[in-house]
Amino acid sequence: MAVGSVATATAASLLLLFLLLPVGELVVQGGAGGLERLAGDAELQQALALTAWTASLATLIGVALGTPLAWILSRRKFPGRTIVTAALDLPLVIPHPVAGIALLLVLGRESAIGGMLAQGGYGIVSSPLGIILAMLFVSAPLYVSGAREAMARVDRRYESVAQTLGDTPWQAFRRVTLPLASRGLLASAVVMWARAVSEFGAIVILVHHPRTVSVLSYDRFTTYGLTEVIPVAAALVILALLPLVALRALRRGEGDRT
Repeated sequence: MAVGSVATATAASLLLLFLLLPVGELVVQGGAGGLERLAGDAELQQALALTAWTASLATLIGVALGTPLAWILSRRKFPGRTIVTAALDLPLVIPHPVAGIALLLVLGRESAIGGMLAQGGYGIVSSPLGIILAMLFVSAPLYVSGAREAMARVDRRYESVAQTLGDTPWQAFRRVTLPLASRGLLASAVVMWARAVSEFGAIVILVHHPRTVSVLSYDRFTTYGLTEVIPVAAALVILALLPLVALRALRRGEGDRT
């Protein structure tokens, strides 16, 4: 074997080992105990349920608002398009506690928007609504980026043919683009949901209570130490495999179709 091949294989193996060893050790040490804890820990069950439905609602909002935006970015050229694209990616690169602070400035009780919402009975801080908005802020860019790529792969000629047959641009988008890009859109939604579920930094700044499962895990670690939190963390790692398996299945299906 050539020296270059050995070096490449060694580098790849070291990175793979670094990525898998901590997660594997966590599952080995706490996997069975974590599943038992999940069955009998009411607080953990409540945190999981809260995390699941808030992430699902944030994803639905992101899909509803992000799909038209992704279509515009994939099909239209307009002044400031580069700036819009960069702004969409910004929540992905700033530290997430900073994202939480930014949201707090805009949506906190002392802000104009947050004050008006609070007066109307829609308080953001320390409410499930705040969790949804924090999740939406940090994860929606992933959906828009993936959806934009999925729609860009759809040949525009199909849309043109539909329009020559009498469809409006909206009808061509609904009847042609959406079905052809559906697997990519669904995969992007799964990625967004998984990212929303795992969010901690923005949520803990904007909404410490009620606690999502990531906040609960951190609280238990700081209160009781590593031994107490290992089973909980292991259960969460096992559950996190579900969206990853779904995502791989979608991508494999998309590859088979193409």
